[in-house]
Amino acid sequence: MNRNEIYEELKRIVNPEYVKIDEPLKNHLYTQLGGKADFFVMPTTFEEVQEVVKFTNKIGIRHTLLGNGSNLIIKDGGIRGVVMNLKHLNAIKSEGDTLIAGSGARIIDASKHALEESLSGLEFACGIPGTVGGALYMNAGAYGGEIKDVLDYAYVVDKEGNLVKRLAKDLDLDYRTSNIPENGDIVVEATFNLKPSDYDDIKALVDDLTHRRESKQPLEYPSCGSVFKRPPGFFAGKLIQDSKLQGTNIGGAEVSTKHAGFIVNKDHATTTDYISVIEHVQKTVKEKFGVELEREVRIIGEDKE
Repeated sequence: MNRNEIYEELKRIVNPEYVKIDEPLKNHLYTQLGGKADFFVMPTTFEEVQEVVKFTNKIGIRHTLLGNGSNLIIKDGGIRGVVMNLKHLNAIKSEGDTLIAGSGARIIDASKHALEESLSGLEFACGIPGTVGGALYMNAGAYGGEIKDVLDYAYVVDKEGNLVKRLAKDLDLDYRTSNIPENGDIVVEATFNLKPSDYDDIKALVDDLTHRRESKQPLEYPSCGSVFKRPPGFFAGKLIQDSKLQGTNIGGAEVSTKHAGFIVNKDHATTTDYISVIEHVQKTVKEKFGVELEREVRIIGEDKE
């Protein structure tokens, strides 16, 4: 199929208003970096997600899932094939002690909904900027809590386009990882088991965690959050700080002077700038302390020609 035929078929599957060609992906990422998507679609139902997957499989082109890009860097050359954004799968509801959220909902909003219903368990997520789907993808966590503590099960669209229920125990949730990418699954909905608690107690904890985040993190600049995983026996930010790397910049990307674990888009950075800073930090910390810093942030896409 040629480019126009693919475009027309995608408009048949998904509302034409939500199908775009050559969409700048920097418009959809926290870092405000990245090239263009050949095709960009925003399904509004599970069935549309399934149909997009089946269609791309049928014609032999790639499909890539994009949340709100809070823990993702896309290279300057963009992404070939179809990029799916599930921002319209954002419904959140509670049934008793259970909270059900669409994968495109922000995990912050799921945390807020839990508070409104006096349900405890998602307080740790009150400052995590990613989507529910992204939170499952990497078993997101903060302040001593993580997704695997509260997840019951998820509905996913598998790589063949089938809608499948996956129990939490089947997702291999571990420190900032899961088997979701390995299996090629697309999370479309998650169900969390929470506990009834006092509203004021939950609110006090959420307010405390929010204050701690806002006072320590460089929220005034675009970034992708914590860049590196915590190495065993160390803290990534402390190693970077002790390596005198804060304020180090390449192009418009800079190691934050407020929190060493963050790299911020200080001045119209390119993805190449960002990746160069990451590699410089890894090399310097390795030379000074013998510690390999593993990226938490994902880097995908094509290099710019």
